[in-house]
Amino acid sequence: MKFSTKAEYGLKAMTNLAQCYPVQKTIGEIAKEENVSQKYLERLMGILRNGGVVQSSKGKQGGYVLSKDPKKIPVGEIIELLDGEIAPMRCVGKFCSSEHKCPSSVVWNKLGVQIKKTLYSIKLDSLVK
Repeated sequence: MKFSTKAEYGLKAMTNLAQCYPVQKTIGEIAKEENVSQKYLERLMGILRNGGVVQSSKGKQGGYVLSKDPKKIPVGEIIELLDGEIAPMRCVGKFCSSEHKCPSSVVWNKLGVQIKKTLYSIKLDSLVK
């Protein structure tokens, strides 16, 4: 199972914001500090804003800030906002039309549950150095 660069860079940006919470930062500052394309980061931050984990303000003094304390933001939520449902295989859960006929689905479903449980147990504040 691989996560996308959206999840990787989005998590970097969220960790960056957690380090200065509750102060806001511009997209340019985050992009420079995390060595990520500003244009790409703008798209990711839009997804995270629509998902309710960051807030943005426009204008000269504008920027991004976490919408809540980093202790209350699970890493799993960030990854699912950016990558979609966490599943080790394409055929897990609602994506599988023959789940009840497939003996190996038990393995993939259990693995998916454990991965999700682990990612949701890690809070954003634990990534701050």
